[in-house]
Amino acid sequence: MRLYNLVNNDELKRRLLESDEPRVTLSFYKYHQLEDPERFRNTLFRDWSKLGVFGRIYIASEGINGQISVPEASFEAFKNQMYSVPFLNGVRLNIAVDDNGKSFYKLTIKVREKIVADGLDDKTFDVTKRGKHLNAREFNELADMPETIIVDMRNHYESEVGYFENAIRPDVETFREALPLVEDMLQNEKEKPIIMYCTGGIRCEKASAYYLHKGFQNVFMVDGGIIEYTRQCQQQGLPNKFIGKNFVFDERLGERISEDIVSHCHQCGKPCDTHINCANDACHILFIQCDECAEKYHNSCSQECADFIQLPEEEQETLKGTMEFNGTRFSKGHYKAHRKSGKSLLS
Repeated sequence: MRLYNLVNNDELKRRLLESDEPRVTLSFYKYHQLEDPERFRNTLFRDWSKLGVFGRIYIASEGINGQISVPEASFEAFKNQMYSVPFLNGVRLNIAVDDNGKSFYKLTIKVREKIVADGLDDKTFDVTKRGKHLNAREFNELADMPETIIVDMRNHYESEVGYFENAIRPDVETFREALPLVEDMLQNEKEKPIIMYCTGGIRCEKASAYYLHKGFQNVFMVDGGIIEYTRQCQQQGLPNKFIGKNFVFDERLGERISEDIVSHCHQCGKPCDTHINCANDACHILFIQCDECAEKYHNSCSQECADFIQLPEEEQETLKGTMEFNGTRFSKGHYKAHRKSGKSLLS
């Protein structure tokens, strides 16, 4: 069988949207030394393709990091197959808390240098000496202590729509940027309890080891990240200190944790926490847009992009290399989409 997908992405998306097959969205990770990542990748692709698994999985010599969706009918078979791999036996599966089954439309498994791009030289510190995991109850108790510092280890566009109460939220675009910035911000707080959190826990595993190496003495992390914390709060009836939406890196772009809306439409300023990618593929910038602006701008980030996508495809192709859009001028979320774009393309 082919070890990669050959079907057009638009066709795959159409099939997913039209399908009524119930699916389970989940994430997982495991640090483990792999001798042959490429061979392991091919084995997983063969086995999981047969079970109808969709998703995005990264494999490296240091382990595996995956976000996937599995047909409900194949879920037990998937778990059995996964747990038959010795180092994955019993690994936690972070089940999505707000899932419509439309998270992924194909299976992609890539071999990379690292399962999370962190920019660290792992040989310079002990990556196995990590901070203490906190369950939901322990997190709530420690978070209520006045000396505790809570740090969001995610990117700015993730924390913009949701975060833990009183958390420090670095204005960064990548995890690689966050590590030295947070270290500098907390240089004089090395003795205080520091709790880090991210979506599913993987970024904090490496970050906690790095900060312990840098002299921080009381480093903690939310076990399983926001997803597992929320599940435990629901099951145990605990107060949930997370406000808003949890950003996710799939077609959903977010899962509702609380009813609070803590962000605003990038075009009109109305309270909104709906992320979308600009409908103009030549732009494709990630931004927040309310329903009214989505209708006004045809799901685009600006009038310029709204005009552009109404041009004939041939004309779009001709103009693509000659025009700048928000997606080529600004990074994710770091712009105001209502900026004037000049004369309409259609005028």
